[in-house]
Amino acid sequence: MEISYNINELESVATQLLEQINSKTVLFHGGMGVGKTTLIKAMVKALGSSDDVTSPTFSIVNEYESSNGFKIFHFDMYRIADEMEALNFGFEDYLNSDKNWLFIEWPENVSSLLPEEVSEITITEHNKTSRTLKLSQNEILTQKPAYERC
Repeated sequence: MEISYNINELESVATQLLEQINSKTVLFHGGMGVGKTTLIKAMVKALGSSDDVTSPTFSIVNEYESSNGFKIFHFDMYRIADEMEALNFGFEDYLNSDKNWLFIEWPENVSSLLPEEVSEITITEHNKTSRTLKLSQNEILTQKPAYERC
């Protein structure tokens, strides 16, 4: 699935993505400043959270509460020196949660730790207000999108 959009359409793009995503582990790819955190902010809101979404660049992980009783963990792996550092802060424990969402920026820094069943979003910037994103996902044997399994 590929979507071209202007940043003022972000809320509807987030809802559209969540209706298509089939894994609660979502990997975000794209260069620095392309809008990964901005998209995640819209997706967190669409999942029913009123929390203030910020980049976890220095904290590595931010936690958001949904009004539906699940959590959303937002990771920024940019500063991870190696996968052992991720293991040391308990990254595997987060991966073992079926109920919660995991949004992971810079997933290539922890690639061997990631599960096989993920959804991946790659964002490409065209100009200051225009982006294209591509949703790729591994097939998961389930009848409902992940959004409906909350």
